[in-house]
Amino acid sequence: RGPRVVLTTFASLGNITANMTRTLDATAAKPQVARESAYYLAHIRDVKSIDDFMNDDKIFSFAMKAWGLEDMTYAKAFRRKVLTEGTDSQDSFANSLSDPRYRDFANAFDFKTFGSATTAFDKAQQGTVDQYVRQTMEEDAGAQNEGVRLALYFQRKATSIDSPLEILADPALLKVAQT
Repeated sequence: RGPRVVLTTFASLGNITANMTRTLDATAAKPQVARESAYYLAHIRDVKSIDDFMNDDKIFSFAMKAWGLEDMTYAKAFRRKVLTEGTDSQDSFANSLSDPRYRDFANAFDFKTFGSATTAFDKAQQGTVDQYVRQTMEEDAGAQNEGVRLALYFQRKATSIDSPLEILADPALLKVAQT
């Protein structure tokens, strides 16, 4: 039974990665994903401050999921500190955290540096939608086979890993490494 599961994981992963563009397009076309993405793109340009961003639950939840931080949506003071301090300083809160997703999020929504122009950049608009679609695709794959989700996540993150500590700080990367 064990080898068949490994083969199934390997075969599923191979199918997804061989057809990644088609897989992402199919995920983006799902009604709920398409609806949420359209809403986000239609309204993100209206966000001009951290308060605007955090006060629109629909926009903010979408962005948090896009950057893999959906489980931290409730931590309002934590989120505000990440956004307020940005990443310019090595001592900033986002840079002090071991999880690089917070730096990525702070860079995508860099209100500290760009102020009200932050949401005019592609990384805050289509870049975030692309991240959201990828996250959703990985979750969908994980609903069928958690090994596929972990492998897709590792594939996405592997090129940005700078130290072994980043693997230890990320539960999903650590699980892949331990497996």
